This record gives sequence, structure tokens and C-alpha cells, in this order.
Amino acid sequence: MKKYTYTEKKDTRSGFGAGLLELGKTNENVVALCADLTGSLKMGDFQKECPERFFQVGIAEANMIGLAAGMTIGGKIPFTGTFANFSTSRVYDQIRQSVAYSKKNVKVCASHSGITLGEDGATHQVLEDIGMMKMLPHMTVINTCDFNQTKAATIAIAEHEGPVYLRFGRPAVPNFTKEEDFVIGKAMMLNEGSDVTIIATGHLVWEAIQAGEALAEKGIDAEIINIHTIKPLDEEAILKSVKKTGCVVTAEEHQVNGGLGESVAGTLSRNFPAPIEFVGINDVFGESGTPAELMQKYGLTAENIVAAAEKVMKRK
Repeated sequence: MKKYTYTEKKDTRSGFGAGLLELGKTNENVVALCADLTGSLKMGDFQKECPERFFQVGIAEANMIGLAAGMTIGGKIPFTGTFANFSTSRVYDQIRQSVAYSKKNVKVCASHSGITLGEDGATHQVLEDIGMMKMLPHMTVINTCDFNQTKAATIAIAEHEGPVYLRFGRPAVPNFTKEEDFVIGKAMMLNEGSDVTIIATGHLVWEAIQAGEALAEKGIDAEIINIHTIKPLDEEAILKSVKKTGCVVTAEEHQVNGGLGESVAGTLSRNFPAPIEFVGINDVFGESGTPAELMQKYGLTAENIVAAAEKVMKRK
């Protein structure tokens, strides 16, 4: 098992802020819109660097999406920022009609996603957003795992023509990837193995690495893949891996229904049917608690991934 280390934990939303600031200095067409959450989205540095290109729209998320769509007509590249719940559920109609349908070059950037939002509770912990956004035609969906990957993704989507949903989070997590390794639509191989494939996204990527180490101690050789781009999905990498290992576990901080696991299962059913187990939220809403407590309660830990791997291997 390849060893991964880190020197510090950093929140992925700060990776977005760092990437946006760099874009502000290098791409004059990039503009930023925020729905009264500048500090939470780490957009303050961009605001200071490019005040004429920062628009505080207030608590008016639907209006923010409409403004962003209009700005693209003049050649601007709008980055919208608010919590993931407000970036999707609250404005789904506007995104569908004004952005996806007309292929507007809007980058919907969403912080505080998943269960690790923590104490703010179920009303803020959106667990359905990946499913909502990946169903929209023309929409690219990215879910990053650490600071470096989020920064790299933020910069990369400015060069990508078309609507993008970029999902990241609130808690500080291990920062272990290299920015230069990020490519939209290209899976990242973290460890080559032969016994079971573990496909993870977002905050569950580090848990998958920890699970791989635990499995190695049991003599199980896990292949671990970081899927940061959920749409378009790197089906080639998935099929190549599962054809080798014969089974797969998916891991995500999202509802199993509509998430990464469902996309992987669909790919396998069409091309190479194989046993699959899902680590994710099982058709329930979240609740208040610390991120660690909630990850434990809802079965989103390395231990859960290990158990799923051992279970799926018996089904080969």
C-alpha cells in the first residue's frame, strides 16, 4: 500500500478562495458573485484584489444565478458562491433554465456540502446535490478531496467552456494531493491493487486511503481511485480497475441514491457487471453534531469502507 502523508489539515473552501484569488490576478474575465457569505466562501481576498469584479448580491440566490447567466453574454466567466444547499436546492429552476439549458459559462461553486457541515444541522446539510446537478444536461460536476485539489479545480474550470458545479466543504482535512495532478474528467489513481477496487470522492478519499492501509494489514490489496469529476465520469479507469479486481466499493459524503455510487453501478451494469457495495448516506437526512460524530454515526469512516470491502470480496 502506497503511503500518503500530509503536513497540515486545511479546509477545501480555502482552496477555492486561493484559486479564485489567482484567477483574479491572471484572468480579467473572471467575476465573482456571493450571496452574503463572503467569509464562509473565502472570497474576501478576491474582493480586495478585484473590487470592481466582485458582486455582493445579498441573500438572493436565485437573482445571483440570473445575474451570472447574463454576465456570460458579455464574455465574463462568473463564479457564484454560497452554501451547497442554497447553490442547488434553492435555485434549481434558475440553474436549469438560465444556465444548463442554454449552456451558459457559469461556475456554480458550493461550500459546506455534505454531513460535515456539522452543527448547522439537516436544513443546511445538502446530501442530494450531486444527483441533482449531474442529471442536468451540459453540466460538469466536480467534488474535490483537499485544499490543493480544490484550488486546482477552481483554476481549471475557468478554462473549461460550459456550466460547472464545483462542490467542496467546511472542515479542515488532510492536504495530500498535488495541484498539477488534477485534470477535469480524469480519475486519479492513488494505489494500484488486485483484490478490490475502492472508488472515493470528496472527504471520503482520505478515509479510503486509511481503509487501504487497514486492509493491507489484513493481506488485502486494495486499488484506490480518487474520482473528483463525477460528470463526465472516467468510465475507462473504472472498468479497467474492476476488470482486474472483480469487485468494487464506492465511498461518498452524499446520498447513495443519485451519487457517485449510482454512476459507477450504471457504468458496470452496461459494460461489466460486478459486485458492488456502497458507503454513503442511506436515504435519510442529517442532524446536528460535530463532523467526526456525524461521519461515525452515518457510516462514512475508514472502518465502514474496510467492512464493505471485505463484504464485496465474498461476493466475487
